[in-house]
Amino acid sequence: MKRLWQRFSKREKGFLTLTLIVLLLVLGRYFLVSPLLERRVWVKSQIEIQSQILGRDLRYITQKEEIQAVLEKARGGLKELESLLLSGDTPSVSASELQDLVGAITAKEGAKVTTMRVLNPEAIGSYTKIPIQMEATGDIGQIVNLIKGIQSATKLLIVNELNLRPLYAPFAASRQQSGQNIPAQNLRANMVISGFSRSQTGMPLNGGP
Repeated sequence: MKRLWQRFSKREKGFLTLTLIVLLLVLGRYFLVSPLLERRVWVKSQIEIQSQILGRDLRYITQKEEIQAVLEKARGGLKELESLLLSGDTPSVSASELQDLVGAITAKEGAKVTTMRVLNPEAIGSYTKIPIQMEATGDIGQIVNLIKGIQSATKLLIVNELNLRPLYAPFAASRQQSGQNIPAQNLRANMVISGFSRSQTGMPLNGGP
């Protein structure tokens, strides 16, 4: 190796020395500098990520009371809704409560229930819609008050369908012609009324024919 080196001229020796230095610099950059640069980029990205997380946490801390107030309001709304639902472990029990409630409202307003039957329940998310079909008779004021009483009941009740038909007395026309006092016009109201309960596992109801 020494003899081979002595054969080179000074110019060739300088060129080889320079080439060796450049090679060492390239290898040093590859094995030392590049990993350091990659590490620096990784550390920088981690700092940015942690800064974003910290900023998010700080925003959460500053908004914690506001978020807590929204959650409390939502819980209050759910609690209020629960009190408006029909009770009962099954749709059958809830339907029975609905029938009793509607029957009591009808009697209070002076109307008369002629027929009432339970229809098939309908699942709506985590709740169950419990519908019944009822036919009632009464004068105009009684039917109007009946509908108002249903809509303002202690439970959440909805009148889904309403059909009204007049009931004519056979002697009403003759009394009207003779000028006699005519009793208030009676109506027959056929309506579908729905209440709501929490969904329960069990067999669904089947409406009557």
